[in-house]
Amino acid sequence: MDESAKYPLAEIFGRLPGDCSPTAERYRRNRLCPFNNKVPNCTKDKAQDPLGVCSILHNGLPTITCPIRFREDWRITDDAASFFFPKKAAWTSLTEVRLNDANGKSAGNIDIVLVVYDEDGRLLDFGALEIQAVYISGNVREPFACYMRESRHDEINLNWRNEPNYPRPDYLSSSRKRLAPQLLFKGGILHAWRKKSAVAIDRKFFETLPNLVPVAQEQAEITWLIYGLKKVDFEGCPRYRLELVDTVFTGFESALLSITTPAPGDLRKFTGMLQKKLDARLETPPDNYTLDASFIS
Repeated sequence: MDESAKYPLAEIFGRLPGDCSPTAERYRRNRLCPFNNKVPNCTKDKAQDPLGVCSILHNGLPTITCPIRFREDWRITDDAASFFFPKKAAWTSLTEVRLNDANGKSAGNIDIVLVVYDEDGRLLDFGALEIQAVYISGNVREPFACYMRESRHDEINLNWRNEPNYPRPDYLSSSRKRLAPQLLFKGGILHAWRKKSAVAIDRKFFETLPNLVPVAQEQAEITWLIYGLKKVDFEGCPRYRLELVDTVFTGFESALLSITTPAPGDLRKFTGMLQKKLDARLETPPDNYTLDASFIS
């Protein structure tokens, strides 16, 4: 077993569990977010008792589970802008922008809208950047709470493997419950407007998606910005740094079709299961009901 996988949490308030530097201790003590949250504190799950888990370990590698984690140094906006706009364009970013359909009903909030403007500050164009973190199956609150109760984090050696509901990334739910609806509703409106989209996504999550048909950058309607976490030395302490590991350009409709079309299973297995259920139904005698004698006249 990979020793690093015994304890499932890769980052807590932006730092490795064993990091006892003054900065890491301050972030834990004050429940701070180092990744450009809308407020200085972490607000994940509960504002008063935040779940400060940025990423978890799966097969020894970190998987990003908090969308705010992607905002490190605002690298994602630079990468998206290079797809949306010419190199010398003046642009800025707006977060959590409401998107309505033709009936005025909300299709959801766009995570980040990048806008390009002229010398007079007039809007010239925009593109939408969506962030796709990974859902977790199992219980992540318990190992987090257990860690936060520890007094010596430099000696952290929790073995969580034998605990119930060991947390793992749930890639299937992440694509079906989050990514597919995002593309269908918000992406559908942006596509109708002929506006480009970018999707910032965890590398391990992207690898679980169906094969997407790549196109040339100049023909692309969506760019998939694929990120990983690389362990680096930072002021004498190891930590993870967000880095772009790949970029994939696709059309909108082909990507939507690939992600929303399930791969069919074996028809023979399904009909065989139906046959067994039918046999069981036919072999079971029907219930016979008798009337109480007092009700017979």
